[in-house]
Parts: sequence; C-alpha cells; structure tokens
Amino acid sequence: QVQLVESGGGLVQAGNSLRLSCATSKRTFSSYPMGWFRQAPGKEREFVAAISWNGGNTYYVDSVKGRFTISRDNAKNTVYLKMNSLNPEDTAVYYCAARAPYSSDRSYYRTDEYHYWGQGTQVTVSS
Repeated sequence: QVQLVESGGGLVQAGNSLRLSCATSKRTFSSYPMGWFRQAPGKEREFVAAISWNGGNTYYVDSVKGRFTISRDNAKNTVYLKMNSLNPEDTAVYYCAARAPYSSDRSYYRTDEYHYWGQGTQVTVSS
C-alpha cells in the first residue's frame, strides 16, 4: 500500500505561482512512476503531468507545457508540481498518484494506470 499526502494548494491571483508537494512514507518510492491529475467542478479528472520512476522522463498536458514542472526527490520520498503563470482555468482539486513499480512510460496519461491516489489539494486561481 502506498499512502500519498498532497500539500501546497491555496488561493492565488492569476499570474502567480504555487508549488504542490506529494509525500509518502513508502521506502521504495523511487521505484514508482508518479503523476499529477486535476479535477475541476463538473468535469472529469484530467492528466496534468507525469514523471518516470527514475526521473528521466517527464510528460505534460499541452495546456500546462512551459508553465508547470514536475520533479521528484527520491531521498525525500516526494514529488512536486511547480505551477507558474497560473490562470483561472487551472482552478481544480489536484491529485498525485502512483503507478506500479518500474512501470514503463506507456499510457502515463490514463487514470486507470495509477493504483494509488492522494486525497487532493484545492488550487483556486482568481482573476
């Protein structure tokens, strides 16, 4: 079992930045590919960013490319999502998720590829 705890959400004005964190106590965290998803009211959960288990590859949805950066610190068992130039369309609950250990990067954008989910953290961007 992998327990994930997100933090760092909040209310910000458009154009500002936030950094989300997702921590786990799982000692084998470094073997898990990780992803960030978000869900806005009335919409389906959507892929935002993913990072391979070794941190060598990162992937983003087109709407956040150039603005968001996913990274991981395996020594701290933590994955991050740095969000710059936020706009109101980024308002959502953000979830981190983990795939099976050493999974390939294939289908990194699919919610059903992720086995463990955090409780979510609210990000609200005002105009």
